[in-house]
Amino acid sequence: MIRIHFTAADFSRVRFAPRPAPLLELNVALMKMGIPDEDVLFGRWRRRTLRSLPGAVEPLRDVVPGPAAPNFLDVFSDTLKEGLETVRSARPALVRSEIERVYAGHPAPPPPWIRDLHRGDAHAWRVLLRAQHAAFDAVLRPVWPLVQDLHQAEFTRYALIAAEYGIGAALTALVPGSRFVGGVGGVGEVGKVGKVGKVGDVWEVDGPGEWDVKLCGRGVVLLPTFHWTGHPLVSWLPDRPLYVTFAAGPGLPPGPAEVGGGDDALAGVLGRTRLDILLLLANEHSTSDVARRLRVSNATVSTHTAALRGAGLITTVRAGRSVVHLRTALGAMLVRRRTTASPNTI
Repeated sequence: MIRIHFTAADFSRVRFAPRPAPLLELNVALMKMGIPDEDVLFGRWRRRTLRSLPGAVEPLRDVVPGPAAPNFLDVFSDTLKEGLETVRSARPALVRSEIERVYAGHPAPPPPWIRDLHRGDAHAWRVLLRAQHAAFDAVLRPVWPLVQDLHQAEFTRYALIAAEYGIGAALTALVPGSRFVGGVGGVGEVGKVGKVGKVGDVWEVDGPGEWDVKLCGRGVVLLPTFHWTGHPLVSWLPDRPLYVTFAAGPGLPPGPAEVGGGDDALAGVLGRTRLDILLLLANEHSTSDVARRLRVSNATVSTHTAALRGAGLITTVRAGRSVVHLRTALGAMLVRRRTTASPNTI
């Protein structure tokens, strides 16, 4: 059980990451690949992905020789370029201590290039960063547009729950099985950050072992991941908030088949006219404009937009004498076509 102790200041510092973190999602995917999974779908994904990995990824096995990864790989930057730069700029003392930690008690000694990394060799750093980049290209780049859409859907879900029911309800809704408990005396005095009352709020989250985390005003950042089905993952390093990474999405490994989708399959569910409307509403259009573009009547458009709106796939607002429709994040996720994201977006 992980017990996360909140002060009043911490509740005001709960944030939801606005975008997915490429290297964090990669780390989680690699962790999942290392666990023989009884789930048929993840097992199939694991076998397929392992076959697709290029040789340049092999050094990552040396960096993570056991179940625990070095903490300097815990990077939450929201672009791949910035993430790799953050890894490279890790404090030498942290890199050395983390390499020593993950190899402590390991039956095999670290290979020569890891010893070079331990002493800060520039070539060893290039080997590591090249391996991370190659792993991202093989594992995540084909599905990154879908990961971005799934993240946006979780962002929206959190915002709606927090707005209607409060932050505590949003936290427990995002992490199944978690709960807030009170009655823990003195939490407000931990770390001498000022008293906030005699009773603190503790967020209890399922996890390995017994772990108490006292935030003391440093706050929490929430980050969904779509390649994990286990307990929440917690990263707690000096001088930064607590990062809580939690399993989200449909509970299935994102795959190219999900991204490609196919208009025919989706049209079979929605109907061709509704799909055409949904595709058109990537930008705002009035009812008459949609009717003109699709060569159908205004009444037909009104009927179909009512159904799409009822399913949460579009929004409708009145603008003067016109009624204007726009696709929602859920609608965008449904019709997203497979694309290759530009280097500036990951």
